Amino acid sequence: MGILYDDVVLLNHSERKGDPSVITVNCPDKTGLGFDLCRIILFFRLTIVRVDVSTDGIWCYIVFWVVGTPNTRWNLLKKRLMGACPSCSSASGISYYRAELQSPSPPDVFLLTFCCYDRRGLLHDVTVVLSELELTIKKVKVSTTPDGKVMDLFFITDTRELLHTKKRQEDTHYQLKSVLGDAMISCDIEMVGSEITGCSQGPSFLPQEIAEDMFSFEILHEHQSRSFACNKASITVDNLLSPGHTLIQIVCQDHKGLLYDIMRTLKDYTIQISYGRFTSKTETECELDLFIMQADGKKIVDPSKLNALCSRLQMELCRPLRVALMNRGPDAELLVANPVELSGKGRPIVFYDITLALKMLNIGVFSAEIGRYLIGDREWEIYRVLLDEGNGSGPPRNKIEEAVWKMLMGWE
Repeated sequence: MGILYDDVVLLNHSERKGDPSVITVNCPDKTGLGFDLCRIILFFRLTIVRVDVSTDGIWCYIVFWVVGTPNTRWNLLKKRLMGACPSCSSASGISYYRAELQSPSPPDVFLLTFCCYDRRGLLHDVTVVLSELELTIKKVKVSTTPDGKVMDLFFITDTRELLHTKKRQEDTHYQLKSVLGDAMISCDIEMVGSEITGCSQGPSFLPQEIAEDMFSFEILHEHQSRSFACNKASITVDNLLSPGHTLIQIVCQDHKGLLYDIMRTLKDYTIQISYGRFTSKTETECELDLFIMQADGKKIVDPSKLNALCSRLQMELCRPLRVALMNRGPDAELLVANPVELSGKGRPIVFYDITLALKMLNIGVFSAEIGRYLIGDREWEIYRVLLDEGNGSGPPRNKIEEAVWKMLMGWE
């Protein structure tokens, strides 16, 4: 079976304003392909309104109906989606599936250091530049000095794998300078060891009561009544409809990255999707039908495995992220946590959304850090942001927490 390389990903723009564009992916299948595609779509901040999936385990056909923004870089999106499809070898314009023989090596890590004069919204403006340049933030350490300067340390990787070149570094410096202007004092980029991105070991920095509140599944239902929590998802399992597949039916409240969260969970459990359909019923509710099977090609009949899968899906649909605002004496510290993928990657655009919400609230940032921590049996990426609330005339702290949550969930 062969297919023209340019036809691996087809992009058809909507003819009428407001209608979704259609992305068609037609390529050899691989484990976690749907997840990889959903991750890229989330990174480009597109809204998925419908999906159809069909695969026989060898060849995969996926159609996404998506809504973009005026700034969506469609050509770059297509390029990244094509790059996520299984590697191909080309002959006479025809591309054929070639299984991956080796896992890709981890990307080089670079330290971006810059110093500038502080102002409201500065951190988000810098984050926007890095996002547009396809520079992924692995860790960040931001501090503000008493004389109104900020020293920012960003540990980043380059999706384009060109940051080691002089031209790419000069382009990054130019883009930052165009945003920061005369406020920028210095800027430097150097390659560092990848070990800095490893998981931090040792006891969690969170007080026990906060850790329980943010990470315990047992108290999940207590959060259903809070304004920054999803409504409980309805998950139904049917093992009688199909002789070879388990049917999972989900009705839940829609949120940004919903399919990313579901696909990540299924990938963690080595579950394969043979057929699937996602549809947005309303602006706030959606339905999913997934015909799935285990890695051995059999349906899931073990009750304990089904219960574990449904419990994890319930958690990921209702609390895909954790948000808490803690008192640090007279100041407040914002904590945001999300589970790390088994591949070692963190959730896309979390820092982007956090800094955007704070900028819209006109709240400054004293310091910010991103770290990896083992909590329970999972690794978490945790964002710590010490807020500068000015003279206290800003919004109440519960409103800050709620605003950040809504931005992360796409409900702003």
